[in-house]
Amino acid sequence: MPLPIRISHDSAEPLYHQIASQMRSLIFSGQLPAGTLLPSIRELAVETECSVITIRRVYQELESEGLVRTRQGTGTFVSEVEADRRGQYQYEAVRDALKQALERIKMSGLGEREVRDVFEQALRDVFPSEEGTR
Repeated sequence: MPLPIRISHDSAEPLYHQIASQMRSLIFSGQLPAGTLLPSIRELAVETECSVITIRRVYQELESEGLVRTRQGTGTFVSEVEADRRGQYQYEAVRDALKQALERIKMSGLGEREVRDVFEQALRDVFPSEEGTR
């Protein structure tokens, strides 16, 4: 089963980090549910056009975090993730994405008040039904 992983060989971010980060997101979002058999190290290396060593490092990192488990001769499987851990990851992912966006916005020269106005308008655009509940 091919994984929906996109990497950029031109990025300054190391390949193993790009892959591990996307796999974490797939696991925490439930797109890769517990018990899912992951591609072998060789298969994923071919899919992502990376070395076997890079993918081995990804799997070892995810295993050390308790997100996957490897059974000798059987393969690597997604582990069960507790709901509170999943929620914490989602919270941190949103916070990090907002921080990155704000860093780019700050470089554009907008002031804090302007950014707040734009952000509040974007919130109303995305969550229009919740506007009256504030």
